[in-house]
Amino acid sequence: MQVEAGPLLQQINYPSDLRNLNAKQLEEVCTELRQFIIDIVSVNGGHFAASLGVVELTVALHYALNTPYDQIVFDVGHQAYGHKILTGRRELFHTNRIYGGISGFPKRSESPYDTFGVGHSSTSISAALGMAVASAYKGESDRQHVAIIGDGALTGGMAFEALNHAGIEKSNLLVILNDNCMSIDPNVGAMKEYLTSITTSKSYNKFRDELIAVLAKISKNGPDAYGWAKKLEQSIKGTLLKNANLFESLNFRYFGPVDGHDVNKLTRTIEDLKHIPGPKLLHVVTVKGKGYALAEKDQTTWHAPGLFDKITGEIKKSPVDKPQPPKYQDVFGHTLVELAEANDKIMGITPAMPSGSSMNIMMKAMPDRSFDVGIAEQHAVTFSAGLASQGMVPFCTIYSTFMQRAYDQVIHDVALQKLNVVFCLDRAGLVGADGPTHHGAYDIAYMRCVPNMIVAAPMNEEELRNLMYTSQLPDQGPFSIRYPRGNGVMVDWKRPFQEIAIGKGRKLNDGEEVAILSFGTIGNEATKAIKVLNEEGIYPAHYDLRFVKPLDEEMLHEVFRKFSKVVTIEDGCIVGGVGSAVLEFMSDHGYNGQVIRLGIPDEVIEHGEQKELWKACGYDAESVVLQVKRLTQGIKTDSMVS
Repeated sequence: MQVEAGPLLQQINYPSDLRNLNAKQLEEVCTELRQFIIDIVSVNGGHFAASLGVVELTVALHYALNTPYDQIVFDVGHQAYGHKILTGRRELFHTNRIYGGISGFPKRSESPYDTFGVGHSSTSISAALGMAVASAYKGESDRQHVAIIGDGALTGGMAFEALNHAGIEKSNLLVILNDNCMSIDPNVGAMKEYLTSITTSKSYNKFRDELIAVLAKISKNGPDAYGWAKKLEQSIKGTLLKNANLFESLNFRYFGPVDGHDVNKLTRTIEDLKHIPGPKLLHVVTVKGKGYALAEKDQTTWHAPGLFDKITGEIKKSPVDKPQPPKYQDVFGHTLVELAEANDKIMGITPAMPSGSSMNIMMKAMPDRSFDVGIAEQHAVTFSAGLASQGMVPFCTIYSTFMQRAYDQVIHDVALQKLNVVFCLDRAGLVGADGPTHHGAYDIAYMRCVPNMIVAAPMNEEELRNLMYTSQLPDQGPFSIRYPRGNGVMVDWKRPFQEIAIGKGRKLNDGEEVAILSFGTIGNEATKAIKVLNEEGIYPAHYDLRFVKPLDEEMLHEVFRKFSKVVTIEDGCIVGGVGSAVLEFMSDHGYNGQVIRLGIPDEVIEHGEQKELWKACGYDAESVVLQVKRLTQGIKTDSMVS
């Protein structure tokens, strides 16, 4: 389906074209840009509500600034669709998040307007400050540096670290706080309450409308005049606000809050702020999903709704003719409540992903035993450790890619103390269209090298339930369970719990000549491959490891005594992963054999559908068939070890 841009938007290939328009035309540009995003995302999918909420801000920034010389850094990047469309990618936008197309996030290799690659939260201020300091060092005093960060991302510790540092630098930095009370789910915590108190202060809001332009004019008259204005500003703000402004206390000039949907006022404000030296923060109030009524009302659902009818708002679902397996995250959510009903020590923790991880199921059923701690993975882990130190059994569910942000806490606060924190790593493996910033590629490798850590992965929903049940039994210690994005394989998944012996795998079927060792749900691709191979007279054995730490050494001795040809398969990086663990075992025990390791290669994997990426990386069912045939036919491959 060909989507046509509006008449003004068609004229804008780059921001220089936008700046040729007059101020009166900016509102129409915003209308056309918003409609273009709706038209494309409704038929192609992608993140939705976040970009709609910053249309006016995006237009104002590119109109008022000299981009790309002036540098804009987005936080997370969910909101960058309008930015991409205005910076040379309008004609490519229909390929957004599609295999071989443009990325759904800002990406430096894609455009000089994408000044910093993002995808994880709370990084923008640090990056923009680094750019600003570098520009100052190079004598580029006229260069502007802008970090756009949401109030949700502001709950991340890195954002506070960067604000603290920026306050002592004299660099030309503007932080724009996009305040919409949302991340993916509604924001929580004291920062949310603080920002609300600012936005509802009527006397202060009246004063701030006049302050920005006055300071901008005074700053042109020299440092003495600006210094006087600065003292006056602090005095008046202190009188009007009951509490000292947090940002002012960090040496930021605070301006706002301003209406984030008044494009002309935003443009004038940004123009004025360019003349005020030092670190500044502009507080902009927006509505996530602005311009699409359903997205405004239900911002969580419309964060990334998939395909939908833009007229009726009906979210499209694939037709099914039989019951479908549930999503792994939902199996986790329902199972956690079931376990918590039987064990009053169980608590649930998530860092700002209650709906994405299905922790919202427990939060609804047991609000006093489940916690959304904001976008703060490090805190989530150490908070869980504190609970465990007092005899609780915390289930800390974090996406695999985000757990990377709390690695020190996993080691220092949990593993060293042998605390029974259960890490449920959602979105493990290749996740699809979100791409390299969100792939859960590394958790097998980084968890299995941690002392005292149990590292497990289920092959199906029943195994996930049983691993969760096992993990909360007495005296288990640190326990990591990984599972993928998307649906499982079992319709009849809710079965009675069974304890799984720690470090024990299972032989799914015996075979001849070749053994396939799989870890986790990707083992179902091996099962498909074996069916194809059986039809061709090739009968490999299949072992489900279940645990990569501790390994089932008894089972591995059986494998290497019987088979000299082995294929390992994992939905994780092969460097340091399951295949590496098997090779280490083989070497340590003096076995010789040919081993092919299938998994994520040592390179950045771009975005695409999961099955497309499995195939590209060489570990889908078809690839397993090919590798087994190569082994049985004696053809050497680059992955073979002897």
